Amino acid sequence: MSSTFSKPEADRLQKYLQDKFSNPKIALVARKEAKDSAEVTLGGEFIGVVYKDEDEGEVSYDFNMAILAMDLPADA
Repeated sequence: MSSTFSKPEADRLQKYLQDKFSNPKIALVARKEAKDSAEVTLGGEFIGVVYKDEDEGEVSYDFNMAILAMDLPADA
């Protein structure tokens, strides 16, 4: 079952991601259409979506980041 992000919860998750990836430029941005997820940006550039899931009282978050093959560095 999905659940809505609260502002304090999004702030805590943003801080966690910033600390985990050692990057203060990571930010969570509310989505207008979907209240159970937030856009993840890095320096203002969209990099993915984090989803909130609540099941039997347990809350978890799923970070989804698509990487296009054309964005990968050339073979060495």
